Amino acid sequence: MTQIFYLVLYQPIFNLLIFFYNTIAFHNFALAIIFLTTVIRLVLYPFSLQAIKNQKSMQDIQVKLDELKKKYKNDKEKLAQEMLALYKREKVNPFSSCLPILVQFPFLIAVFRVFKNGVNGKTLDLLYPFVSHPGTINFISLGVDLNSPSPVLAVLAGLAQFWQTKMLMAKAPPPEVKNTKEAKDESMTAIMNKQMMFMMPALTVFIGLSFPAGLTLYWLVTTLLTIIQQKYLLKTDSKIKTNS
Repeated sequence: MTQIFYLVLYQPIFNLLIFFYNTIAFHNFALAIIFLTTVIRLVLYPFSLQAIKNQKSMQDIQVKLDELKKKYKNDKEKLAQEMLALYKREKVNPFSSCLPILVQFPFLIAVFRVFKNGVNGKTLDLLYPFVSHPGTINFISLGVDLNSPSPVLAVLAGLAQFWQTKMLMAKAPPPEVKNTKEAKDESMTAIMNKQMMFMMPALTVFIGLSFPAGLTLYWLVTTLLTIIQQKYLLKTDSKIKTNS
C-alpha cells in the first residue's frame, strides 16, 4: 500500500513541483507551490465543489430540521423517520460530505510528505527521466524560507481558514424563541459552530508554526481557492433563488 501511495501520489506531485520550478515558475519555489496547488485543486474540483454544496444544503434545511426536533422532541423514533423523509425530499445526504474530504485527504498527505522530507539531493533522485534536475533549490521567496516554519504565513493561513469557516456558519436562532428550551439547544449548536470557527484557524496556525512554510503556503492557497469556490456557489445559489 505504501509503495502504491508513493507511485500514484507522492512521486507525481513531487515531479510536478520540480517541473513547475524548472519552467513556468522561473526557479521561484513559492510560484511553483502556487502552480502545484492550483493543479491539485483543479483535479479535486468536482469533489470539493460537492462538499461545499453538501454543507450549503445542510445549512439550508437547518430551519426545517429544528422544526422537526421541536415537533417530535418526545418521540425519537418518529423524529428519526421524519428527518430521513426530509433528507429524501430535499435530496440531501448528511453523510455525503465525508467522501469528498476522504478523497482529498491522500493528496494532502502526499504534499505533506513532499515538504516534510524536504527537496534535497536524495529526494531529487525520484525525478522522472523527462524532468530536469534543478541542481540546488532556492527556498527563499519574498524573504521567506519555505523550507522552515514561517509565523507570517501561519497567521495568514489561519485568517484564511477563519474566513472560509465563517462563510458557512449556521445562523443564530430567531429572537422570538430566545427563552425556550429549543432555543437553548440551538444556542448550544451556535456555540459549537463558533468554537469550530476559532478552533480550525488556531489549529492551522499551530501546524503552520511546526512545519515548513512551503506546506503552509500550500494550505493558504488551497483555502483561498476554496473561498473563491464558496463565494461563487453562494452567489449563484442566491441568483437562482431570486429568479425563482
